[in-house]
Formats: sequence, C-alpha cells, structure tokens
Amino acid sequence: MTRVTTPFTARATAAEVLAGVDLTGRRIIVTGGASGLGAETVRALAGAGARVTIATRDPSTAEAIMEEFPQTEAVALDLADLESVRAFCQAWDGPADAVIANAGVMMLPERRINALGWEMQLATNYLGHFALVTGLHEALRSAERGRVVVVSSGAQLLADFDFDDPQFERRAYDPVTAYAQSKTADVLLAVGISRRWAADGITANACAPGLAHTNLSRYLDAATLQMLGAQDTHGNRLTPPHFKTPEQAAATTTLLAASPLLEGVTGRYFEENQEAKVIQGDPGILAGGPDATTGFVAEWSLDPAAADRLWEHALTAISGTEPSPSGHHITAAPCWNGI
Repeated sequence: MTRVTTPFTARATAAEVLAGVDLTGRRIIVTGGASGLGAETVRALAGAGARVTIATRDPSTAEAIMEEFPQTEAVALDLADLESVRAFCQAWDGPADAVIANAGVMMLPERRINALGWEMQLATNYLGHFALVTGLHEALRSAERGRVVVVSSGAQLLADFDFDDPQFERRAYDPVTAYAQSKTADVLLAVGISRRWAADGITANACAPGLAHTNLSRYLDAATLQMLGAQDTHGNRLTPPHFKTPEQAAATTTLLAASPLLEGVTGRYFEENQEAKVIQGDPGILAGGPDATTGFVAEWSLDPAAADRLWEHALTAISGTEPSPSGHHITAAPCWNGI
C-alpha cells in the first residue's frame, strides 16, 4: 500500500490546506469546536464555505465563531454522557459530509469514571466518539462520500490498548498511560470504521495535530510542561520551535476532513500533513518532548484484530448487549437506537 504524501509542510495552516477548495453545501460536525484546535478547524472549514455544526458541552462558548461565520451553529454535546450523545444523533437531520472527532481530555491527574464505569479519558476521547459516529452512520452514508476524522496524538506510541484492564480497575492508574491508551483507541476507531463502512462510501482516518498551546494541557503538571519545553523552571510559558500555532496544528485534521487530495483514502494515520510511517514492534519513543520523533505510528494502533475487538467492546458498552460474532460487518445503529 503506497504511503500518502501531500505538498503541504508541517507548518502549513488549516486555511492553507484548503486554499481553492469550495465546501459550499457541505455539512460538517466538529466536536470540541468552540476553542483551541477545534475552533481553528471550524474557521478553516467555514471559511471555505462549509456549514459547520460545533458540538460542545456549552454552546454559548461558540458565540464568537458563530458571529464570525453565520453559517455555523452550536449544539450541546457531552461525549462522556451517552444520553447526550444519543440526543445529538436523534436530533440530527439529513446527511453529514464529515464528522471530526476533535474533543478530548488529557492526563487527568486522578482516575475518574463515567456512568458506565469507563475511565474518563477513554470514555470521552474514544467511547463518546464511537457512539457519535455509529449513531450518525446513516447520515454519513447518505452523504455518499462521508468522512470521519479522529484526532489522536503522538502519545499513541506510548501504550497499546490493554484489553485485560482498560479501566485501570486492577493496575495502578497513570495519567500518561491512560491518555496514551485512549489515543491508541482513537486510531483503532478509524481502522474499525474503514473495515466496516467502505462499501457505504465512508472513509475514516486518524491524525496527530502536534503540540500547540491550548486548554487541553490544563491538567499537565510543571514537570511535564518543562519536559515538553512549554514552561521554564519559574513557571513562565514558553513556545519552543517544535510547537505549532493553533492554525498550524489544525491543518492535518482539516486536510483529512475536506481536501480532495484525500478522496478515497481510509484507515490510515497522519502527522505533519503526511501519512505516518509504521513502527514495527515496540516503538520505544518518547512522544511529545522536544526530542520526539514525529511522523510515526505504532503497529498496535493500526492492528485490524485489535480494532475489531475494541469495536465489539465499545458496541457492548453502548448497547447493553453481548458482542456479535459477525463484527466485521456490524453497524451499531440498531443497538444504539435501542438504548
């Protein structure tokens, strides 16, 4: 399989990757689109003519973007609450040309769980988005060339998905490992979609945006911020050369969501506006620091068997039923509607 490359550098902005692209009439959902990288993704898509729905816990936080781009709207969505996700899906009417799974939480200092007993990073970053895209399967299919973009992270290099204890019920909770596992799960979500919905004309890819100053880092302690080069020993914020602006960090997401260069591409992982290279075996790489190696994806993050197993695990969680043995071709919509 030929590795996908594009003419855009790692420093291209979200607006630049869509230069000359007309998205008039396209309907796109961006979770967490009211702030940070999600907001820059919304601005680029709306600037190219798309009708963007900003899915956020507090729609009032999107008022500035809606004033800037009148064709945008904000709708309440709490990914950690499956009732909220179900309500969003039931209220959606018509096709969805793209769903961008952008919202997330990072490195919660203490273990927290949602109503289903899922660790909160895994519940928000992965399970909520799984429920969202499966609940919107028909909307994506009816768009004829629907796309799903799952925002992951270079942290997927740090941890495989632990099927024996994904919720840290027996092993000691570690914020970094929990976050990394959720980001590996995000890539596996894109792989799982690509294995099931290709015949519906739906593509799915995952990406890492790179490092940028946003509210996502609000739970990071001083030692981690210093390791990343984002803070000095006196607590002052730094912007080192390996950091991007939010406009640059949103580029790969935007590229996957709307660029004609990615038409038909599915089940892959991108970084720096290029498809990443697969690392065989244990990556053994520190993701995210100033000396980190970018442009790589762990073999475990693209493992089709793990993607299928995780799909069934998530399907069981949102439907309250036992997994189906025919998971390669299952869609969650019937079970989802039965919650």
